[in-house]
Amino acid sequence: MSATGLLFEHPSSREHYPREHADHPDTPERIEAIDAALAAVDWLGWERRVAPAATRAELEAVHAPALIDRVERLSALGGGQMDVDTFVGEASYSAALHASGGACAMVRALVAREARVGFALLRPPGHHAEQSRAMGFCLFNNIAVAAQLAIGELAVPRVLIIDWDVHHGNGTAEIFRYRSDVLYVSIHQAGIYPGTGALADTGSGAGLGYTLNLPVDAGTEGEVWLSLLEHVALTAATQFAPELVLVSAGFDAHRAD
Repeated sequence: MSATGLLFEHPSSREHYPREHADHPDTPERIEAIDAALAAVDWLGWERRVAPAATRAELEAVHAPALIDRVERLSALGGGQMDVDTFVGEASYSAALHASGGACAMVRALVAREARVGFALLRPPGHHAEQSRAMGFCLFNNIAVAAQLAIGELAVPRVLIIDWDVHHGNGTAEIFRYRSDVLYVSIHQAGIYPGTGALADTGSGAGLGYTLNLPVDAGTEGEVWLSLLEHVALTAATQFAPELVLVSAGFDAHRAD
């Protein structure tokens, strides 16, 4: 087992960019900023690996074939618009495949005990993407694809997903809404896009009690977030006893955002 960690990356993350929308907030600079920060500390001493592309079967375990086809088709045509703020460029399909594929490769490596921790430094992001719908800058739901791979192919019985971002990860929550093998925990700002993630929403059916939404007010600082993690999220996680912990690491929770 690696004494440090594994980092998965791919050049396509820098090529996904709706160039006709120069003011779009989801740009390659997000990756470049993290690259610069990690390079300054020698990449934490972690092993860097090239993220593979997700297979069609891995994507279809979570997403409707029509969604996958639409992203592929728009990319082949040179780009297009999925919704009001979600765009596909010529390189976007490839980037989305590697974003999900890198998350899957990370999970495979962790389950095989090649390392105790890993980081998929990839884009486009994923937590808004629903089974049949791309939205909120997200094309495929990378963490949901990886979690389903862990459960369906690698026989991991229970997966914990912790999602921190200013915005609620509606796509991930909906994909696992009726499931008791995934505990989904989200800390997010209340009352903003996408309008989901109420405290009272704890899942449905067999998944009742396996969604934990922790909305906070705008401007809430780190002390509150850490308290929610320590006293609420980790308490629930201890009772759930996951075999794998995945973190949906949002870009939008920074103090300067």
